[in-house]
Amino acid sequence: MKKIKFIFLTILLTFNFSIQSNSDSIPGSFADLAERLMPSVVDISTTQTVVTNSNPFPFEFPPGSPFEDMFKEFGTPQERKSSALGSGFIISDKGVVVTNNHVIQDAEDIIVRVNGGKEYKAKVVGADPLSDIAVLQLETKEKFTPVQFGNSDKARVGDWVIAIGNPYGQGGTVTSGIISARNRSIGLSRYEDYIQTDASINSGNSGGPLFDMNGHVIGINTAILGRSGSIGIGFSIPSNSAKVVIDQLLEFGETKRGWLGVRIQDVTKEIADVEELDEPRGALVASVAANSPSDKAGVKAGDIILEFNGEKIQEMKELPIIVARTEVGKKVDVKIWRNKKEIIKKIILGRLETSEDFKITEKPSPVESKVESLKITVRKLNNEDIKKRKLPNQTNGVVITKLENDSPLLGSIKVNSIIMEAQKKKINSANDLNKIVKKVLNTNQKTILLVIYSSENQRRYIGVKLK
Repeated sequence: MKKIKFIFLTILLTFNFSIQSNSDSIPGSFADLAERLMPSVVDISTTQTVVTNSNPFPFEFPPGSPFEDMFKEFGTPQERKSSALGSGFIISDKGVVVTNNHVIQDAEDIIVRVNGGKEYKAKVVGADPLSDIAVLQLETKEKFTPVQFGNSDKARVGDWVIAIGNPYGQGGTVTSGIISARNRSIGLSRYEDYIQTDASINSGNSGGPLFDMNGHVIGINTAILGRSGSIGIGFSIPSNSAKVVIDQLLEFGETKRGWLGVRIQDVTKEIADVEELDEPRGALVASVAANSPSDKAGVKAGDIILEFNGEKIQEMKELPIIVARTEVGKKVDVKIWRNKKEIIKKIILGRLETSEDFKITEKPSPVESKVESLKITVRKLNNEDIKKRKLPNQTNGVVITKLENDSPLLGSIKVNSIIMEAQKKKINSANDLNKIVKKVLNTNQKTILLVIYSSENQRRYIGVKLK
């Protein structure tokens, strides 16, 4: 009988322990954690000036109507302030704030509200569009309560997380969920290793923190799936990746990413079979940039990179992330599969931001063309001009970059003026202008009517006698 009682008690105690263990893993409340973290999470609002053409008429003409262009001439450029909302979090008691780059991009004014209370102006310390991370500094001498970064590599699918942010301007909003997946790519940038969570994330949450149950930041909430709002699929930049960028922005005001100088692709099963690789893994080198670190080290097209600086490469997408966070100038061992055997190449990393790979993505210099009959040089008006000069978004034309001494426009127009129309025809290129001028010269009139924006951004009509 005693033996039976002992067995029963053992079973009961084991059962109770099991229940207790499970209940400990499920938070009864997030209140204490949220209360502790709230002072470190901020609401961000930004403003920028947008210029539009106003319509003085109480009606609109349908697109393509012959009256559309005629009547929109009566519209006048009007400035208005556009605002945007986002979230962020404090990482230093001196008021250093982390957020998304897209939250503050092109902002003229940045206002940060701390813990739903006091507001501060902020300036940008550094921003990185490639990772969508920005660092701000609050313009105050006050002290703040910072949060700490956690180790995102230790975060597991199924772990509890909470998000705090400013969705739809409703600051100080706390949502909870779990980590739904790791290593997600959604096509937003070249460095994607997102944490997926079902914690509710909406518009305005961007730049806010994703916390683990220790109150450490393991992610920066960046994107949601779907345009209508949260559907339980949100994405966060892992803290380990973010911290590398943040540290560089704080130290240099810019990023300094490692660069190999290779174009890579996935290793398919078929390629693995041909190369007699045990399984599809690594990153296949499709091409090598001339004079790049890889070229100098002897890496060749067709090589399969299996390891980089001691880290195994299972999927192709892992390599750019690992390389980018490695110190520029560091000599690293790269394990390569070539001719059905492993070899080691020692490579001294270059810097991506100064490489030809990076420059390819930069905008080319504007092409200038001469309009011989007017003795001027022009270039096409671009979006940067429109934005900088605060012109209506639909503005077209060419910008005058040079006026020769014998130009018939001399005295009427200055350099940086924009020619939008000639003889009531829209101008989009130097060729358009040349054709119209030649047509006028073939008539007896010899006078051309231009519509311009002066160098002071005043819209004017000018009649010019051609020589």
